[in-house]
Amino acid sequence: MVRHGTGMPRVSSFANNLRGEYKTPGGKLVGVDVYVDEAGKPVSCKVDGDFFVMGDDDAAQSLLADIERALIGGEPLDTVFRAHPRVRLVGVDGNAIHTAYLRALGNVVKGSSREKCRSICANVDANDNSDKSTSNNDAFHQLCRKRWMAIRPEVVLDIARDSAEQMAVDERWAREVSEGIRPATLRFWRWSRPAVVVGRFQSIDHEVDVEEARKEGFDVVRRCTGGGTMFIEPANVITYSLYAPQAFVQGLSVNQSFRLCDQWLVDALNELGIDAAFGGTNDIVCSEGKIGGAAQRLFSAHHGGPGALLHHTTLAYDIDAERMSRILKTSSEKMRDKSVKSAVKRVAPLKRQTQMGFEELFSHLETYIEQRYN
Repeated sequence: MVRHGTGMPRVSSFANNLRGEYKTPGGKLVGVDVYVDEAGKPVSCKVDGDFFVMGDDDAAQSLLADIERALIGGEPLDTVFRAHPRVRLVGVDGNAIHTAYLRALGNVVKGSSREKCRSICANVDANDNSDKSTSNNDAFHQLCRKRWMAIRPEVVLDIARDSAEQMAVDERWAREVSEGIRPATLRFWRWSRPAVVVGRFQSIDHEVDVEEARKEGFDVVRRCTGGGTMFIEPANVITYSLYAPQAFVQGLSVNQSFRLCDQWLVDALNELGIDAAFGGTNDIVCSEGKIGGAAQRLFSAHHGGPGALLHHTTLAYDIDAERMSRILKTSSEKMRDKSVKSAVKRVAPLKRQTQMGFEELFSHLETYIEQRYN
């Protein structure tokens, strides 16, 4: 059951489960499912969303588990964040998480109660907007060129794979770079089947109509990075992954690391007359809307290796908007701070902005990165 009240937070409940959501303005969505006993007392909860957690596997899972325990126990979240100095949330903060939790319980956070749940900590990065302009100046372009020339990635035009195999290859290659047994690599994906790829911390039930997806022939899988849901039609998307030693992004903010990895793409699209630019933390946008999005994850060093950054980006060349709207679920809260209140209308496929066919554009991007940095 889903209730939508005018001006009220989106809250859903079924059996002994309550849900609340909060979208950080300019940031990401966080949802909290709260499980209550027969008396209505919260006994456990689950945090999900399209945010990122920058840290290794165990540390990231430990942070989220401690956040969930603190919410149920009524403990301040800033205490939890201080106990995890090596992990950082990106796109949401403690205030957003607690707001979603209270919304699940039917409380609208106002005034002093909002102040009580405020949690501004060194390892919480809600927007990371301080350096948005750096990617547009000459100094940052020089930094990009220097770092890309230092790793000189091997460019791979991969074979077509289904979604499950794509996820496995992505994580395996990243771990091989982290161990020092694979060089830096840029892999262009080929998809053999349509798919819905859900972010690492998202709830599949709240993001996808799984029954409709399967009826339409779409696989539903989860990837190993955070961020939002990817709608994959093999002939309509261009996807690539960069596997690089962690030193590639050393000393950079989260925003800068995304821009470092995708600056070549923005330049390549600009060369074609497409007004591509960076939007928010991880989006590629133009004046008409969103072209694509990216996600990242750090892998710790093992066996004396350098550690690794996994960065992957998906671009919409074209889109079956009606089909996507049937398969994906988009909450009103997620669109709350958007000027266009439709996820479908926010997408601006490249086909509308260039005369190039899909294969020609695919080849242009592959050739551009090879000639520029390899």
